[in-house]
Amino acid sequence: MNGRGLIVAAVLLVLSGRQAECSAGFIKSPLSEVRLTGDSVALHCEAIGRPMPEIQWWFEADYSNESFSQLWDGAREDRVQMNATYVFHAASTLYLFDLNPEDSGTYECRASNDPDRNHLTKSPRIKWIRTQANVIVLDHPRIITSSPDGPDGEILKCNLTDHSFQIAGHQWFKGHKIVHEDKDGSHITTYNITEVNVESSGQYTCKFLTVPDLIGVINVTVPPSVLAYKKTEHGNEGDTGVMTCKSNSYPFVEQWMWYRSSEDGSIQPLVNGTDERYYIKSTGNKTELRIHQLDIEKDQGEYICNGSNVLGTTGATVALRVRSRLAALWPFLGIVAEVIILVTIIFIYEKRRKPDEAPEDEDGGSAPLKSNAAANHETVRQRNSS
Repeated sequence: MNGRGLIVAAVLLVLSGRQAECSAGFIKSPLSEVRLTGDSVALHCEAIGRPMPEIQWWFEADYSNESFSQLWDGAREDRVQMNATYVFHAASTLYLFDLNPEDSGTYECRASNDPDRNHLTKSPRIKWIRTQANVIVLDHPRIITSSPDGPDGEILKCNLTDHSFQIAGHQWFKGHKIVHEDKDGSHITTYNITEVNVESSGQYTCKFLTVPDLIGVINVTVPPSVLAYKKTEHGNEGDTGVMTCKSNSYPFVEQWMWYRSSEDGSIQPLVNGTDERYYIKSTGNKTELRIHQLDIEKDQGEYICNGSNVLGTTGATVALRVRSRLAALWPFLGIVAEVIILVTIIFIYEKRRKPDEAPEDEDGGSAPLKSNAAANHETVRQRNSS
């Protein structure tokens, strides 16, 4: 729990121990924002009190003599949305979408816990407390962009035509990755591409570090580059065969097509439901062909995946090899055969060994050891008989 959460919990603990009412007070106020036309903004407000206060949002336009008017969920052609929670304290967030200059003005968060606050005839005893934030909506300035028109190395360029913005630097993105940044205050920023190819293609964004940030988008496009995950796929008869192709180029592939190449050179298009065993799933820059219940006679062969975008069409070939159901047994049977042959050779060799090749212990046993009993007998003292 952060510091503000601890404070809220402490205040709630104190309030829960009191029987008397406590006037509402803000624990978080909305912050002023500067946005561009077409952007969105969120204003957040929180209040505490006993009983729990209610939060309302009001608006007063800039350069207008009109007073504040209350906002509600779905106002301004559903461009205004509100989200409020009343659990331990009151919290409300005001969302404004697709901003235009008319949305500029003062937004006011009001809170009150007077039981008569919304009564039509009674005057509330406690006045609404208020906190305000200014939202400024600026017209989006024009950014002139230039993109490469050839395969050679080119320079991407963004030119901010409105010179009223103070620029603290620039950033260049490819997708969500920063590829260049600087602290130059120029209204023109460039990024060099050494070669236009599949790897360098993509969506580039130039960002001017201003208040608010200004961005321009440049698309570097190439024809699709289709590659097969594997040039040769293997599957067992009766199983499901899977072949996959992908493309890493930009723009993304808009249409994928699969074909079967016959032995006579003809090309047969494949779609979902073909032969009731073919299933094709394509998502963005990836496509997958599944063949259920592989048949070694029908399905073995070459398959072609084609990808198309606005700049052209390219394809890749995948060879499908289908193995027999018994294919997995052949390695095991080979090992068993090798063991049997080896045991047979050893058995025959032992049976046909020559007699003189037999070990010495098989010729009637080893020779007896020489006894030293005689020598010992000579040295033994003879007892004289009396």
